[in-house]
Amino acid sequence: MAISALTSDIPEIELTDISMRYSAASEVLAVQQVSLRIGKGEFVSLLGPSGCGKTTLLRLMADLLQPTEGTVAVSGQTAREARLARKYGIVFQSPVLYDWRKVRQNVMLPLEMTGMPKAERKARADELLELVGLSKFADQYPWQLSGGMQQRVAIARALSVEPEILLMDEPFSALDEFSRERLNEELLAIWSKVGSTVIFVTHSIPEAVFLSDRVCVLSPHPGRLSAVVDIPLPRPRTREMRGSEEFWRLVADIRDSFEEV
Repeated sequence: MAISALTSDIPEIELTDISMRYSAASEVLAVQQVSLRIGKGEFVSLLGPSGCGKTTLLRLMADLLQPTEGTVAVSGQTAREARLARKYGIVFQSPVLYDWRKVRQNVMLPLEMTGMPKAERKARADELLELVGLSKFADQYPWQLSGGMQQRVAIARALSVEPEILLMDEPFSALDEFSRERLNEELLAIWSKVGSTVIFVTHSIPEAVFLSDRVCVLSPHPGRLSAVVDIPLPRPRTREMRGSEEFWRLVADIRDSFEEV
């Protein structure tokens, strides 16, 4: 399968020969010699089976873990410098919302930590809740919302600091297929407006194809980058594309790449 090359001279994110070992009763090699360049404004999915190192790779990009070998650069900075400069927004598999804070207050939380004045925090939170279609739920508590709505709150919160990079770790995996497909469409609508670079972890091949500019295929444990597949489907992506011959050809090609590993 063809491996695509990024043409930009200065990537937003550059991984160079990244390896990660976890020391336990016995040493576990989670990620092995991964090199990848991601351009500004790209939507890139990390795809692979459970345990292949997708989340580890995402956490290395976010400076939540430090690699055993190799380097992570973000616009020419280290991952730590990028994190301290608040270049990241992160959405986890679970929304991780505070049940005792109303929806608006959850979105405002990162802004409180930056010291932004209260009126500005509220205005920014209300703007983001409108963006994710939850304006009328601003004064509700998270436990009063569906799982999909809670994840939209988590996305709004991640976007509150206007991050250059949005890191998403299987954010829709706990949802039913109908909700998941709808949120895929909503996520692309949000991305088209904010313009952040998105790194999206998933084990769903159709989801990766529908969302991405490129799909990075990771091999089973230890995780190695076995292919980087361009997704030439036009944007904006539509629901009808899921039934197209080209869509399912891409799904089949990526599925075949796992069998070749």
